[in-house]
Amino acid sequence: MMIIMKPGSTQAEVEHVIEHIKANGLTPHVSVGEDHTVIGAVGDTHAVPIEIFDFLEGVESVVRISQPFKLASRQFHPKNSVFPLDGFTIGGNDIVVIAGPCSVESRVQMLETAQAVREAGAHALRGGAFKPRTSPYTFQGLGEEGLELLAEARQLTGMPVVVEITSLTQVEVMEKYVDILQIGARNMQNFALLSTVGQTQMPVLLKRGMSATIEELLMASEYILSGGNQRVMLCERGIRTFETATRNTTDINAIPVLKSMTHLPVILDPSHSTGHADYVTAIARAAIAAGADGLIVEVHPDPAHALSDGRQSLKPEKFAELVKQVGQIAEVMGRKLAPVNKPQKSNLLEKPKED
Repeated sequence: MMIIMKPGSTQAEVEHVIEHIKANGLTPHVSVGEDHTVIGAVGDTHAVPIEIFDFLEGVESVVRISQPFKLASRQFHPKNSVFPLDGFTIGGNDIVVIAGPCSVESRVQMLETAQAVREAGAHALRGGAFKPRTSPYTFQGLGEEGLELLAEARQLTGMPVVVEITSLTQVEVMEKYVDILQIGARNMQNFALLSTVGQTQMPVLLKRGMSATIEELLMASEYILSGGNQRVMLCERGIRTFETATRNTTDINAIPVLKSMTHLPVILDPSHSTGHADYVTAIARAAIAAGADGLIVEVHPDPAHALSDGRQSLKPEKFAELVKQVGQIAEVMGRKLAPVNKPQKSNLLEKPKED
């Protein structure tokens, strides 16, 4: 349920309401707005009568949240969530672009790609170090060595790094190297992992499962939010349907639907949703036109020899064109690309890696 405080209610009144929430076995979540403070009482609220909060000092009204997802609901948080991500913000009027290779393969590949996508206008760098692959015989990632290379790329470009976490055992090493955690489609309903990530307070990019409904995606986000982590981004990456012309079917409908249901920022992944580099830019344009807050795009300097997902990876020059076109669509929609402080030319690529 949602307890809406009167304008001008005191901190003591807010604390008194929080005490009552805890006394009834519920968990309080406070959202402070310009006019009102809203306190969410999360848990099994069916046996808790609204009336016990109605007459507390400072309370204006009490409303039950109708959706099964509470903290992600626009009922609880009517305005868009906007939060900083190391140099830029997500969820506001600015469009954010995350780019990089599917997998970190080598130092040269990683640093070359990082510098190219930064020059093209990317705001954050993606790269896989632990790869959950369909076949156990395909490339599984470089592990911590890959994270070290991503950290070096961050030093070169100034971009925060986004890396998929696949196991509870990786939390400590991720906190050491990574800025933004990604929960992949295969782990969207790994509830133990979601709960643990919710306690890290690190920004999280949560991808929709291959066969998950929109409500299931929002319920997955609720696990993270209920742990106290409010910096959650939702990612539409295509769903599995009967159609085989593309790797997945891009659910472009999900963008406006999610924007109407939740305050969380919404990202689209045109690489996984199409599985083919020829279609990535078109779907990226469509995503921004539909209201997405950002994109996550796979880029590789030599897609033909990529160790994973080469078919859907753009070459740097094609990615630069994508960014240009996305910026034009954003302007039509009354938005703009987030500003980028492009790096100074560096000879870091020419230096041997220090021990």
